[in-house]
Formats: sequence, C-alpha cells, structure tokens
Amino acid sequence: MPGFELFGEAERKEVNDVLDNGVLMRYGFDGMRNGHWKAKELESELQITFQSKHVQLVSSGTAAVSVALASAGVGAGDEVIMPTFTFVASFEAIMMLGAIPVLVDIDDTLGLDPIAVKDAITSKTKAVMVVQMCGSMANMDGLQTICNAHNVLLIEDACQAIGGTYKGKPLGSIGDLGCFSFDFVKTITCGEGGAVITNNKKYYINADHYSDHGHDHIGNDRGAEAHPFLGYNFRISELHSAVGLAQVKRLPEFLEIQKKNFNILKDALSEIPEVTFRCVPDGGVESCAFLNFFLTDLDTTRKVIQGFKEEGVDACWNYFDNSWHYIRKWDHLKNQNSLYPISKEVKEGLKYLQTKTFKQSDHYIGRNISCLIKLSWTEIEVKERANKMVKIIKSKIK
Repeated sequence: MPGFELFGEAERKEVNDVLDNGVLMRYGFDGMRNGHWKAKELESELQITFQSKHVQLVSSGTAAVSVALASAGVGAGDEVIMPTFTFVASFEAIMMLGAIPVLVDIDDTLGLDPIAVKDAITSKTKAVMVVQMCGSMANMDGLQTICNAHNVLLIEDACQAIGGTYKGKPLGSIGDLGCFSFDFVKTITCGEGGAVITNNKKYYINADHYSDHGHDHIGNDRGAEAHPFLGYNFRISELHSAVGLAQVKRLPEFLEIQKKNFNILKDALSEIPEVTFRCVPDGGVESCAFLNFFLTDLDTTRKVIQGFKEEGVDACWNYFDNSWHYIRKWDHLKNQNSLYPISKEVKEGLKYLQTKTFKQSDHYIGRNISCLIKLSWTEIEVKERANKMVKIIKSKIK
C-alpha cells in the first residue's frame, strides 16, 4: 500500500525543484517562485483523478475532515453520525468544531450500516460521515437515500481508499464533500497532507478560505487580502505537495501492483471454507490496499493472529484489540479525557458512550483480519506469504 515503498527519481525531481526555487510556502512570494506552484499543480491533477470540480489541499486527512465539515456549516451542538470502526481522527475532527460524534454500528462491508444510521438520526443531525475503511466502501446507495430523505450532508472520508470506485465514480467523490489523507502510510503520500474535494463551489470557497486563516486569496498581494470569516491554519507546504505531485502520477502503477498482490492472497484464502470476505456492494471496486476477511469466531481469529506473529507474517491485524481504530478501547473518548474543558453540549452528547454497546460491530470486527497489501513484495514473496497464511489458518481452525 504505502507509496513511500517505491520512492524514486520522480519524487526527488519534484522536491529538488522546490528547493532549487526556494519557496516552500504554497501562498505568496509570487516574484520569487518563478511560476512554480506545486500545490496548485497537485490540486489540478487530483481534480482529474477524483473526477471532481474542486480540490483543496490541506495539512492532513484529519484537517480535511474538519475543514469539510466546517465548510458545510457543521459546528457547535450539531450531531455527526460516524462508524464504530474508523481511525480516532474521525471523532477528533468532529469534536474540534464543537460538534458531537454519534457512533453507530457497521455491517459486513466494514462500513456504516444504513439501518443503524437511520435509527440514529435526530433533529440535531447535520451530517453522516461514512468512512471507507481499508480500501473499500459502505452501502453508498442506502446511505445516500437516507441522507436525501432527512436533508443531511453525506461526508465521505476516503482517506484509506484512494483508487477504489463505486458504480464508476471514485470513492470520495460520491458525497457532498470527500476527504483524503496523504500521510506517510497511504497509497500515495505527501509525507503529511490531505485534501477536501467537492462539486459544490460554495463549499470549496469556504474550504479555501477557512484552511488559510480566512484569507480570500483575491489578487496577488497576500498582505492586502480580505478575511470574510474566521479561519485557521491547515495549509500544506510546497515540499509536501511536490512529493504528492510525483506520487499521484504513479497511482495507476501502484494500484496495478496492489491488485495483483491482493488477488494472489485472496485466491489462496478462498480455498478455506471457514474464510469469508468482506461484502463489497454491487458496483463497487476495492482499491486493494487491504485484504479483509472473516473467520468463524473471535477466539479463532486471535489464535490465527498469534500464529501469524510467531511465523513472521507481518502487517495483519485484528482490530477488536486495537486502541486506534475501534470503539472498544477508546477510553479517552468515553471518559472525555481532555487537556482543556469540553463544551457542555459535547459533554452531554457523549454520555451515551458510557452505557451503549455495539454488538453488531463486535460481531464483525471480532472475526475480521485485515492485511495490508505492500507494493514492495515480489510475486514469489506474495505466493510464499499466501501459502504460509493458509497453513496457519488451517492449523488454528477447530
């Protein structure tokens, strides 16, 4: 998966171009940069990649979620529905705006369950944030229907799913706004970085201004720019953009490698009757960044994971015991451990986490194993890995 595995001359060329030019900031310094605008170039490339009218680069995927929500007017006291299986950044980005994360169950797609979403909607619901975890997607038609019926935003966090598609549309481009991460372990990386994409011009202008202290970016004198509204600093640098510019042009190459390695592993595991795979909605195509499969029960899954560790099969996880990606061990969220006072609305809004259980999510996450697909594996290494995984799984099945 990570694009850093295949860093080469293309990345060095773009970075050296910035260093030779001397302007590391994406805005201003027009006279010094001699027409070099790496962030703008990357945004243009991403418009094509994501089939989206507007792209705003930001400093991280987390920033992208906050900027996207803020750009659509989500803020204090609003409820944002999100899945139990995601990265901690999801609720962090929501809470930073004073909004309330409402966690609901996932289904066998490993994404938001539309039934659970429908049951969670209240008069305070402003947005539903679907997270396209591990290279695939939730039931997008079902979620879109619910959002349309209740007139709420559909925010698509596709940080882990660049290159996946649904009914011919890139993941991230389906909702009202889409969010991407280009951190060090993503399929394409800037080192650190992210993007907000949308076809809504108002949301784009808001994101453009909000992510740069409210600057309106009108004219060519940064010091004379107006500030129509408050903003914050979520800027990306030219250096980070330069790396991403080289990487996005290599995305088809990366996806081809991922798909090849993914299929070798999946074909091998398919021979085990007790192994089933995550549900991919009709019309969906995974990015193949991860291979996700289910075993029969939690105990067997834990034994298989331990067997993988003992036999040197790396980059495979069961998220049930993971403190970064699943609600079960998010004690800092449940207990509202914060360096600064949390608003009354959010404190009250999070009380449900003290008693709420997520049995349906436990059912899927407890039996799931997620395997990162590396770009640097040789075909021989992938086949050896597949044979070893099959042998271990068969040895642990009751």
